[in-house]
Amino acid sequence: MASIADRVFDNGLSVLDNEANKITVTSQEATTFASANSTHALGSSTSLSIAAPADRSGGGREVTVAAITDGSITATGTATNYAILDTTNSRLLATGSLSASQSVTSGNTFTLATFKIGIPDPS
Repeated sequence: MASIADRVFDNGLSVLDNEANKITVTSQEATTFASANSTHALGSSTSLSIAAPADRSGGGREVTVAAITDGSITATGTATNYAILDTTNSRLLATGSLSASQSVTSGNTFTLATFKIGIPDPS
């Protein structure tokens, strides 16, 4: 059976824990830093907290992204995705779909529940 050591997983996931400093909600899945930070961004929060890598249920490793309670909406549209950014180095680190899309209005706030980002063991 193929395997990958936890250290290999952890070094990839540690980038999220160590470098991510902003999360945005976007109108579509971002493919670049610019699309996540401005072109498709509808709002953001810089109070991002991501835990160190840990065991993933079902095998592999994961990080837990703490709930966001202070997101600020800066554009009106439909939020469908999130993007996690390293603004210091202008890097898009991770994207994903929101659990449900939501119409948002500039000037309002948003929240996100705690969620996990993981890498499964090889099959």
